[in-house]
Amino acid sequence: MPYAIIRTGGKQYRVEPGDVIWVESLEGDVGSAITFPEVLLRGEGDQVTIGAPLVEGAQVAAKIIGQEKSRKILVYKKKRRKNYRRRHGHRQLTTGIQVVSVG
Repeated sequence: MPYAIIRTGGKQYRVEPGDVIWVESLEGDVGSAITFPEVLLRGEGDQVTIGAPLVEGAQVAAKIIGQEKSRKILVYKKKRRKNYRRRHGHRQLTTGIQVVSVG
């Protein structure tokens, strides 16, 4: 089964056809197709192609399956004996993708 390591949103993901992963927010509607041209590594069986920094002519095709917010992350600051306390919440926008092909 072919696989690849792609870069999106400042992170790297190992993907295979049929995988569902959640990445940082990407533009597009649910059901639309998207391609990832930044392929760092592509492999199938024992044959592996490593890019320097990207693999020439390789891309990963995927389909957007959802646009959601991730779970809330709480940021809490406190300074002892100073009556200083701050709580702040944040929910990152994420996009769910299903990998269609690795090429």
